[in-house]
Amino acid sequence: MESKITKSARSGTAKTKGSIGWRQALYRSVWRWHFYAGVIFAPFLIILAFSGGVYLFKPQIEDQLYKDMLTVREVGESPMTIDEIAAKSERAYPGTKVASITVPENTSSSYMLLVSRDGMGTTMYVDPYTGHALGMLDSDKTFSTFFKKLHSQLVVGGTFANRLVELAACWAVILLLTGLYLWWPRTKAQIWGTVLPRLSKPGSRQFWRDLHAVPAFWLSIVLLLIIMGGLPWSGVMGEQIDRFANATNTNAPPYAYSFGEKPESVTVAKDIAEDLPWAVESLPVPTSAAGGFLPLQLSDAAAIAEREGVEKPYTITQPRGDKGVFTVSTAHEKPGRNATLHLDQYSGAVLTDVRFSDYGIMAKLISYGIAFHEGRIFGLTNQLLGLAACLGLMLTAASSYIMWRKRKPTGKLGAPAGTDNRTVKLVLLLIMLLGGIVMPLVGVSILTVIVIDMLVIRRIKPLRHWFSV
Repeated sequence: MESKITKSARSGTAKTKGSIGWRQALYRSVWRWHFYAGVIFAPFLIILAFSGGVYLFKPQIEDQLYKDMLTVREVGESPMTIDEIAAKSERAYPGTKVASITVPENTSSSYMLLVSRDGMGTTMYVDPYTGHALGMLDSDKTFSTFFKKLHSQLVVGGTFANRLVELAACWAVILLLTGLYLWWPRTKAQIWGTVLPRLSKPGSRQFWRDLHAVPAFWLSIVLLLIIMGGLPWSGVMGEQIDRFANATNTNAPPYAYSFGEKPESVTVAKDIAEDLPWAVESLPVPTSAAGGFLPLQLSDAAAIAEREGVEKPYTITQPRGDKGVFTVSTAHEKPGRNATLHLDQYSGAVLTDVRFSDYGIMAKLISYGIAFHEGRIFGLTNQLLGLAACLGLMLTAASSYIMWRKRKPTGKLGAPAGTDNRTVKLVLLLIMLLGGIVMPLVGVSILTVIVIDMLVIRRIKPLRHWFSV
């Protein structure tokens, strides 16, 4: 007859084996999802990392590329008024209409004018002491525009490309989280292969595995912050974030007027103005009260900006139509200095005045997240940290491809083996779909993959063989 101790020991052993089996099944399922997501989205992530890494250094690069336009040849005693600058620019180039003008912080910097020349958008740089144009650039063909378009729309542009970039960014979050789960030591903690790469056997699968996992571990938090800082600009999730912030009153206030009722206008700030902070892009724009007065000049708007303590550099956007307003705005490199003012074009009354201190908690966090994403918070340190993250992401993606090629059998995709544990598969799928609710494009892509698997891959023998283990 067995003793109670023996029975207890056997019971404990059985439980241990069962729990290990469940953990192994979960590990294999996570690895399989991680593998497929990596194979599909690694090329896009390399493009995003490369374009983002270059764009981080936009100030330094453009200072060199456009040095003759961005810097005045000789600093004078006092600049011309911005009315004189705008008028002289329009006279010198017939058919030109100044839409906005950016007043720089540095006395040696030129003024940037966004102008329309025969219906085409152009960026003009003007010496504020002489009023002479130092040069012009097609607004759609500048260095920063190209890399911004590569980063957000894969250069080709359009809604589909933008959604594809957003989908890749969302899956990057899942790749990082699942990768951390796969990286986590299953037995005792080890330094080599966990926090330090094993490089003693160059070219081996272990070598590439460590170059894939270890940098990703060290950079995971930075990469997650960078990705989250970019999502507010995305098409689908960005709108969700904006709606959620407004619904919870954690964005900028719906309006911030010195007097009057909330405007009935459906026009929002991003439709009429430049250089806007993210938090105010969707705020409604008030209208000017026409009363027989002559419109104010750009210099009047600049004087109001100075009086209200708006810090340079700031942009003044001209009114559109008889009821339009002047907009004074700055998406400052230091988010705490953000400001957005709408001014009645006749009386100069400040109709809207929204500063960083007016933002809700979510808008403040997003503002800092965007600044970190663009490398603006800590200056060069922020840029170098972002560059390290971009290079690390490129190394992680490239090493994953090499690992795959080393283990891929002939005639098959070489995906990791799945599991027959239906409970594990169902639980993981539900977790992924919950993530898809938060990130809608991920949810759509998961459902699409399931449908393709059931209706196409399982029914066509060559495909079934290709995707089998």
